[in-house]
Amino acid sequence: MHRMHNTSSGKVFDVFNHIFLAIVGIVTVVPFLYVIAGSFASESELATRSFFLIPNEFTTVAYEYIFSTNAVIRSLGISILVTVVGTILSMILTLTMAYPLSRKNMVGRNLLLNLILFSMLFNGGMIPTYLLVKNLGLLDSIWALILPMAINPFNLIIVKTFFQQLPQELEDSSKIDGCTEFQTFWRVMLPLSKPVIATFTLFYAVFYWNDFFNALLYLTDTTKWPIQLLLQQLVMVANSGLGDLQEASLYEPPEESIKLAVIVVATIPILLFYPFLQKHFAKGVMLGSVKG
Repeated sequence: MHRMHNTSSGKVFDVFNHIFLAIVGIVTVVPFLYVIAGSFASESELATRSFFLIPNEFTTVAYEYIFSTNAVIRSLGISILVTVVGTILSMILTLTMAYPLSRKNMVGRNLLLNLILFSMLFNGGMIPTYLLVKNLGLLDSIWALILPMAINPFNLIIVKTFFQQLPQELEDSSKIDGCTEFQTFWRVMLPLSKPVIATFTLFYAVFYWNDFFNALLYLTDTTKWPIQLLLQQLVMVANSGLGDLQEASLYEPPEESIKLAVIVVATIPILLFYPFLQKHFAKGVMLGSVKG
């Protein structure tokens, strides 16, 4: 591999590869930089300038408006609560279900795997799911945003495959040392699973943080709206959408800049979460995908 990169064709490939990745990075980052810059710009500048990365007139009016009442802060807190509780619960259920399914001597393993695969292809649909959530008494409850999506079948299959690829000798040696099945899972398998745990913790966290459709279906109380639903309503309804935010403000809201400011407020927390998992994410994202 090192010799390939020392050849003239290898060097040319490296140059084009770096240029291509740089272009992709710029295309990805620049729109977000514009959103940040627009959130600090005045309404008149947003109306006259179609694109900029540095505002001519720096102002924090949009952020002052957002944090002048509890609407956005409350929704942000609900999103954080749903993301933290949902991610922890999803990881517990996924790991504790994936490990026994990875053991080939488990009774009923094939039946359960077939049911899981079936659920990946077919589901009850929106109306039956809504009726189930309603009959369980979860409407207008934070749990309606967590329990129906607690386990992702695809994530479960990948984690199961990861456990399946771990050497059988590890389990045998732990049993010789007197460990129970749970002790083997807790003391042997989980410490070896940090990359896959980090990867799917991030996947679940991003899913819960970005979800707004389930909140739109199951929550009628606007005081329980997560930040993404609040943002979606704000984008759809240009003149309002912030509930009690408009009533409590003492001045007319800057419509365009406040949209961009809410996007920044809704995006930054999940971006801050990624560096803590970056160490294991690059390795774990491919684990369990080689063989089934």
